[in-house]
Amino acid sequence: MYVVRETLMAKPGMASKMAKAFKTMAEMVKGRYTIRVMTDVIGPFNTVMFDTEGESLDEFKKLEEELMGREDAREAMKGYTDMYLTGKREVFRLV
Repeated sequence: MYVVRETLMAKPGMASKMAKAFKTMAEMVKGRYTIRVMTDVIGPFNTVMFDTEGESLDEFKKLEEELMGREDAREAMKGYTDMYLTGKREVFRLV
């Protein structure tokens, strides 16, 4: 089992909007994938993180391709690249 963690530093005033967009996208695949959307409580301001769990990295790639192919997902994420300053992706194996 793997966890893919995306961490984005949102522009001031954009963290809530970005988290809402990711939450909307997560709802689209609820029941088939486990996706958690998180925002900072203590730590660097304007941090938005989302974790995606999957049995394999191929499964994650399939999810990405599925969502990129959906008009409703593209609409939910429209303009998100203008909402953040920097970001990173990490991959962890659950033990």
